[in-house]
Amino acid sequence: MQALHFGAGNIGKGLIGKLLNKTGYHVCFVDVNQQAVDQFNAKHKYHVELLDDNHTVETISPVSALNSNTQKEKVIEAIVNADIITTSVGINNLSGIAPILSKGLLKRVKENKRKIDVIANENAINASTTLKQEMEKQLSESEIQEINGIAGFPNSAIDRLSLSETRDEGERTLVEPYYEWIINKSEMINFKAPSIKNAIYVEDLQPYIERKLYIVNMGHAATAYIGFFSGNSTIQKTLENKDRTNFISKTMDEASQYVETKFGFNREEMTNFIEKTLKRFKNKNINDQVFRVGRNPIRKLSFDERLVKPTRELFDMGLPVERLTVAIAAGFLFYNPVDEESVTLQKFIGEYGIDKAITHYTELENEHLQNKIKENYKQLKKGTFPF
Repeated sequence: MQALHFGAGNIGKGLIGKLLNKTGYHVCFVDVNQQAVDQFNAKHKYHVELLDDNHTVETISPVSALNSNTQKEKVIEAIVNADIITTSVGINNLSGIAPILSKGLLKRVKENKRKIDVIANENAINASTTLKQEMEKQLSESEIQEINGIAGFPNSAIDRLSLSETRDEGERTLVEPYYEWIINKSEMINFKAPSIKNAIYVEDLQPYIERKLYIVNMGHAATAYIGFFSGNSTIQKTLENKDRTNFISKTMDEASQYVETKFGFNREEMTNFIEKTLKRFKNKNINDQVFRVGRNPIRKLSFDERLVKPTRELFDMGLPVERLTVAIAAGFLFYNPVDEESVTLQKFIGEYGIDKAITHYTELENEHLQNKIKENYKQLKKGTFPF
């Protein structure tokens, strides 16, 4: 069985490629990094190290790779013959792989006609739908219908901290023990392929996507921004402080009220989920940099993203958002000189002020909510933590 995976980064190797390989697939990675492509093809394997107390190492094999810039025809042939196609290229890069994927699937229609599922595993809501929409920009109406006849685009939710470290033998992928790959079964088209080992198949993905984005990702970003405010370099160092841990826990608890109300998750279930998530964040075998987690603050402070959406939804419900507004305010303080969005954000605040920055980037229209964020920002700017 052949799996074609676009993106040979940490998530591609540490989660998607690993589980596909354990299911019995030969995994072919598609990437633009020629050095990575050459390593896969020379060794036909790679190693994944678990960030547990024993630093357990797993070998993933057989694998191979293609360069999407220099081997386009081979990539198209691989699309024609694959049994499953997956991605982890970053949500903003899906438009870059849409043209070649479109060409490959159109050729598959003519030469193969076997049904296939294409699963985009990005840190965003409904990434597979986004990929499909990017492909449709390349296609005529009749071509769209042809591809829809053989290809499904099931959305997914993924969760695993995956990092990398340079070793003598090359780059080593480092992953936390916990992982989750949830796939929307109702959007699949190929039921002849084996179920992916340890993936979870559900009929409605939305509750799990929002739980992950607005609890896990929100909590992670909030910890980074509070960690930056506190002068800490890592997530783990930030959470050594009991007051900061308590603040993050209660911020996640505020956001939990949103997913509980919207999807019916029960209180005990969400309390356990938050405790498990905080335990993951505190893992002392991980050196998770605040600058890495807090990067791209403009995206993370946007209207439907991890910090702002639960805040505005809860505010409209009349539920507490005291800590969430502090986390948002801390996001507006975040500055990393090598992060383009961070530099742009601070430049905008310097030129136009925090009031316009809040309105411009969050798109919040509620004046009371804007003022809460502004007041917390001013307190933090003075070095005073509101809790």
